[in-house]
Amino acid sequence: MRGPHNIWRLIRTGATLERTGAMKIILDAAEAPRMMRIAVRGMAWPFQWLGLKGDVNQPPVTRALQALGPAYIKFGQVLSTRPDVVGSELAIQLRVLQDKLPPFPVEVAKAEVEKELGVSVDSVFSEFSEPVAAASIAQVHKARLASDGEYVAVKVLRPGIEKAFQKDLDAFYLAASAFNALSPSARRLKPLEVIEHFEGVVVSELDLRMESASASEFADNTEKDEGFALPRVRWALSARRVMTLDWAEGINAADVDAIAAAGHDLTDLSRRVLQLFLNHALRDGFFHADMHHGNLKIAPNGDIIAYDFGIMGHLDEYTRRVYAEILFGFIRRDYNRVAEVHFEAGYVPADRDVNEFARALRAVGEPIFGMNAEQISMAKLLSYLFEVTERFGMETRTELILLQRTMVVVEGVARTFDHRMNIWDAAKPIVENYIKDSIGPRAMTKDLVKTARVLARFGPRLPALAEAALVRLGEEPPAPPKQSKWTVFGWALLGAGFTTVAAVVIAALS
Repeated sequence: MRGPHNIWRLIRTGATLERTGAMKIILDAAEAPRMMRIAVRGMAWPFQWLGLKGDVNQPPVTRALQALGPAYIKFGQVLSTRPDVVGSELAIQLRVLQDKLPPFPVEVAKAEVEKELGVSVDSVFSEFSEPVAAASIAQVHKARLASDGEYVAVKVLRPGIEKAFQKDLDAFYLAASAFNALSPSARRLKPLEVIEHFEGVVVSELDLRMESASASEFADNTEKDEGFALPRVRWALSARRVMTLDWAEGINAADVDAIAAAGHDLTDLSRRVLQLFLNHALRDGFFHADMHHGNLKIAPNGDIIAYDFGIMGHLDEYTRRVYAEILFGFIRRDYNRVAEVHFEAGYVPADRDVNEFARALRAVGEPIFGMNAEQISMAKLLSYLFEVTERFGMETRTELILLQRTMVVVEGVARTFDHRMNIWDAAKPIVENYIKDSIGPRAMTKDLVKTARVLARFGPRLPALAEAALVRLGEEPPAPPKQSKWTVFGWALLGAGFTTVAAVVIAALS
């Protein structure tokens, strides 16, 4: 219930933020009016003794959110994907949030598995380890199947985590509503929409069947990608609160020394991790949106293994084409085309000056191209780009922000392997190939065939739909004109010809 009983939660939250020094940073990032700052801090200051102390070695915001618990940690991680809301500087701080929490007992995990799967743990697994990783929502155990002796990873949700998250979500909604009412100038941040987006992310993560489905779809899309591997989902041993996958054996991507000692080519890994991500985003429109070191391993054969599919990004085909053209325009330094694409897609209001926007984009791109490979920063580029697009009234697009944020994270992983890696050189062949396949004559033919298929499917209903529309407008449907048998024969022949041509084109493209 989003009612007054959540006030205590907000008092504790405000007290913790004030005690850790995070309150001022958050109000600055939100550009809160002076009177609101005075009011909020004035209410929080007397209660700061009630606030949680947290880890004094952490930056203020990270320290506060980790002290407040799982929902706040996850909220901070989601906000790290929204520099348009919290600003680039705070978004970077939030990216280091670690959701490592004390594990719950292995006996409790086994009981959850038995309850969810309806089987005895000892009959299915010959081994079931203590937790090997414990996060804010779930923890992972290494287990061995009794049937074939293969090792698997068993992910189990924390007991009671759904109720705990719902209570904090209610408090978040109350805070967002108050923020909307007290600070009209801050409504541009759309606090209620931000909470709704967070709720959508959390609801998906709290149902491991959804994560299993994401892992399965991702595996199907990337099956033929060389040098990339995903653990297989064990559907028979997965349910809403339990997820079982093959065990991924490899070296954690953050342990560069061990990877180098194993004889892997770091320069190749650097290039490959970026190109794989771009392929998934542009080619498939479905990408791993949390591709940091902790979710990647390097297999003994050099494959990059990804896991933890709680946060995935999705782009429709139109958005992919727009984004590819924007990227390609930057790579070619064709700022006029980049500006035109923004206007054509409706991202920037039509009443703005396209030439002025192109000059602003040039001011973003040219300094980057003047740098050597080690100085190029995707984070800096996107920070400048957000400033420019905000100035020109570009509406926030959550899916693009998630894509851009993930690209920054992937760039960080790539530079861990090789700090001299040039992101533009690595991205160019992937973007060029996508442009060739999606915006050329072949792509236009495919689009026409798709349109023909839709029309063919709805063809029999078109006369009735047209008649119903005319009736709604208060008009009588016109009487069909009299046609000779030769006219009818001509239309039938034309229709047969069109159907034949469409069939040939479809067959050629299949």
